[in-house]
Amino acid sequence: MARKKEQGDTKPSAKKSNQNRLSSAERSALFARRESAKVLRTILQGDSRRQAVGSIKSLVYSPSVRNKRATFALVCQTLKYLPVIKDVFHTANVLSSKWKRQEELMYIILYDILFGQEALLAGDAEKFLLQKKDVLQAALAKLLVRKKVKHVSDLMTSYKISDLPKPRYARVNTLKMDVESALVELKKQYEVCQDAMVPDLLIFPPRTDLHDHHLVKSGSVFLQGKASSMVAVALGPKPRWEVIDACASPGNKTVHLAALMKGNGKIIACELNKERVKRLKDTVELAGATNVEVKHEDFLNMSPEDPAYSKVQAILLDPSCSGSGTVVDRLDHLLPSYTAESDVNRLEKLAAFQRKALEHALSFPAVERIVYSTCSINQVENEDVIKSVLPLASSYGFELTTIFPQWPRRGHPIFDGSQHVLRTDLIEDQEGFFIALFVRKGVSPPVKHIRDAGNTLRAVQRRKRRKINSFFLLRTLGLFL
Repeated sequence: MARKKEQGDTKPSAKKSNQNRLSSAERSALFARRESAKVLRTILQGDSRRQAVGSIKSLVYSPSVRNKRATFALVCQTLKYLPVIKDVFHTANVLSSKWKRQEELMYIILYDILFGQEALLAGDAEKFLLQKKDVLQAALAKLLVRKKVKHVSDLMTSYKISDLPKPRYARVNTLKMDVESALVELKKQYEVCQDAMVPDLLIFPPRTDLHDHHLVKSGSVFLQGKASSMVAVALGPKPRWEVIDACASPGNKTVHLAALMKGNGKIIACELNKERVKRLKDTVELAGATNVEVKHEDFLNMSPEDPAYSKVQAILLDPSCSGSGTVVDRLDHLLPSYTAESDVNRLEKLAAFQRKALEHALSFPAVERIVYSTCSINQVENEDVIKSVLPLASSYGFELTTIFPQWPRRGHPIFDGSQHVLRTDLIEDQEGFFIALFVRKGVSPPVKHIRDAGNTLRAVQRRKRRKINSFFLLRTLGLFL
């Protein structure tokens, strides 16, 4: 079978001979650059079309990428320096049409030449750019002059590029392991402490890489941010309850609910998207959450009158949102299209869906607690949605209730009771989440009365139909004058 030609190949036999002369470090770096180029191409193409295949992390940590750590570092650093790299290439004008077809690989290599590991550069594409090194460095010098700065660090500031260090959080899956045992095991390799607010959450220094740790691979520990871990705790489900996770994938909050319920009761995890259903099932299996039932279904199509949901006592609603509060975690701030402003029309459509989903959750007759959460910093998806449903919530007997009273950041004061909802700050907390808790205060839900009224109306209509049918039957038989 013919071997597929690698990027930057000239002659297959020559490439094989050259690779035999490479050191193991050079060979590893060469393959990491090519893996990084493939990932970078997928990221940039998805970003330009506004149709991302996945987050940067999910693409790098997919099974197809072998050298995940090196690839992740190269992709992130290249994206961070991408505005500079593009300007340098534009000024130097050294790329022929052949190399422009492999521009992602060129970006990766130029990052290494100017800012990275030039000593490990090997390969045809690398040799080509190394021959142009003087021209490229001269282009960078011109760029510094044009931007009126002296150092590359100052240049990065002029492009508004910055590092956003964030602690690494990981949640112990208490379905498989207790927190104390996890701490003992993890302290063998890492500096780690326990979070004060979320008892099963652990805190590590920024950039701690846990992806390959055996506790993560076994599902004993989940990589999950602090704000995300606060959502299930805010709902506070009890063992033996029945709970709906309305928009469940990828499932981290779902399996956190299962752990809080000690594996008892029942969680109905809904997901509309077929691909995301698979990911949800994988998460549930990895966590060992046997009390979770995954449903490939639209939450909005689940009838509150269905007897199957008559005992549901809590609903976690974490609907699709803009994701504006997770740009640091998803690394979206590195993408060329990223701006702090969001598309207004898109936000309005998201808010309409979010409001409809929350109204639907409020209509389930036996529900006692509902958490509404987003990973958005936009008021239109948060306080505005809550404000719009308050009259309906009140008619069903629900009130907003304070969660995590020790947390200092609260909702924007646009309605009475905004102090009950919780916000995390994109700058101070490195993620922007919104969490609101509705608790029913014992008032009979109007849905029961509506259902009873509907049943009465249908019964009256059936009696009328029977009377009309009897009239025509008697007339036909000549018994009615």
